[in-house]
Amino acid sequence: MSAVLDHHAHHDHAHDDHHDHAPTGWRRWVYATNHKDIGTLYLLFAFTMLMLGGVLALLIRAELFQPGLQLMNPEFFNQLTTMHGVIMVFGAIMPAFVGFANWMIPLQIGAADMAFARMNNFSFWLLVPAGLMVAGSFFMPGGAPAAGWTFYAPLTLQMGPSMDAGIFALHIMGASSIMGSINIIVTILNMRAPGMTLMKMPMFCWTWLITAYLLIAVMPVLAGAITMTLTDRHFGTSFFNPAGGGDPVMFQHIFWFFGHPEVYIMILPAFGIISQVVPAFARKKLFGYASMVYATSSIAILSFIVWAHHMFTTGMPVTGQLFFMYATMLIAVPTAVKIFNWIATMWQGSMTFETPMLFAVGFIFVFTIGGFTGLIPAMAPIDIQLQDTYYIVAHFHYVLVAGSLFAMFSGFYYWAPKWTGVMYSETRGRIHFWWSIIAFNVTFFPMHFLGLAGMPRRYADYPMQFADFNMVASMGSLFFGLAQVYFFFFIVLPAMQGKGEKAPQRPWNDADGAGAEGLEWEVPSPAPFHTFATQPKLDATATKIIG
Repeated sequence: MSAVLDHHAHHDHAHDDHHDHAPTGWRRWVYATNHKDIGTLYLLFAFTMLMLGGVLALLIRAELFQPGLQLMNPEFFNQLTTMHGVIMVFGAIMPAFVGFANWMIPLQIGAADMAFARMNNFSFWLLVPAGLMVAGSFFMPGGAPAAGWTFYAPLTLQMGPSMDAGIFALHIMGASSIMGSINIIVTILNMRAPGMTLMKMPMFCWTWLITAYLLIAVMPVLAGAITMTLTDRHFGTSFFNPAGGGDPVMFQHIFWFFGHPEVYIMILPAFGIISQVVPAFARKKLFGYASMVYATSSIAILSFIVWAHHMFTTGMPVTGQLFFMYATMLIAVPTAVKIFNWIATMWQGSMTFETPMLFAVGFIFVFTIGGFTGLIPAMAPIDIQLQDTYYIVAHFHYVLVAGSLFAMFSGFYYWAPKWTGVMYSETRGRIHFWWSIIAFNVTFFPMHFLGLAGMPRRYADYPMQFADFNMVASMGSLFFGLAQVYFFFFIVLPAMQGKGEKAPQRPWNDADGAGAEGLEWEVPSPAPFHTFATQPKLDATATKIIG
């Protein structure tokens, strides 16, 4: 998003004529310590992984287009489902949000850069070998891991050498996440401009602060689970191997103790983006700011006590089922508070529907469906029917695609004028939105019915009665994939090349000045290579610079 910064920008505080010194050529990117450049690198890496994961998804849907084995054997099919999940979660969604954090947090809090600039560079470049190792696992003896993205034992104990590569890659990505999180926490807690108290911070900073604590708490748990898998595979331990007295269900407990907070790691920054976009286009302050902060914190805390709702069918005692069932229902409350607050923000606002707002409203609508479909398998007796069916696939894609991904699109359209200095084409943005949301629903809505009818997930074949909905879903997935290719070639590339009309400093504000608020709109478009070289002094609302 940043060929962008090759201009000679002015220092923002004095608007004097001396130039920012942005390094040029490959050294600029390899040795990058500027938060904007590193944010750009994260976003480009994440988009590359999104495309790779999307190709794997299209291969899965091509196999499921009709009953019978079409293109591949079931073993390769399971490699695809496994790697699609791993690449999308650890390679696309998480790094993209870290990219947004790198770009926006220093701009939003009036900091010159992230706290640890060199560690920031290191945490990005760790991702590249990890991503190559994950993608390259298809070419290892026996092919890629085929145990599902959750790495359940005993399957993982029986996989070929690519499993070890996958474990190593996850360790590297986990280290990257932990370093990124430390950086974000220290930046937010220590580098805010004078006058910006915690309760005056933009919601995006709040959601990332909470997400960073979650990451530091749970990434080591995943590291422990996969290390135990590794020692079971090679060093004769029997943590998860029943033959040696181990317990495969223990792996599930450890994994989901990481996995459930991880779900919120992938959605809380999305909540932050939507909480920035909706007030800007409703021309109103965010309704219930404090309640949003408390709701986000509540979600984070509750996420640690609901993990076994993924395990109702593992022979859990009824007491355990009841506890996890009620805890899961409880976590719906703070989530509903957020949705209520967004709708209350829009209520009687002077709304306009530019592309960022379209994606934000689309997010609220479709994410709410995803939330409701999650409440249904939260009921233990219903979950016993729905466990491991396409209903679950439908539910979590509604949360992660219509949730995380649509929020990122909203954030991209909202902030890209500030990043690139040019306005995207509004017509193309709208085409991208309607194309994406229609294709998304055509792909994933039928999966609810497939799941309710009993179609299990991760199967390469199915009987005739599931044929029609599968065909619809497969066609929808192709259209959805093409929409993202369109997004790259017709929106991202022109923006990176600086094509388009010049973006004003405040592109989303009307003639009266109502609209987007925050320090990121106090700097010129495109944002200079170095912003806030001297700490800004803020007004009482902490949204304007007074000196």
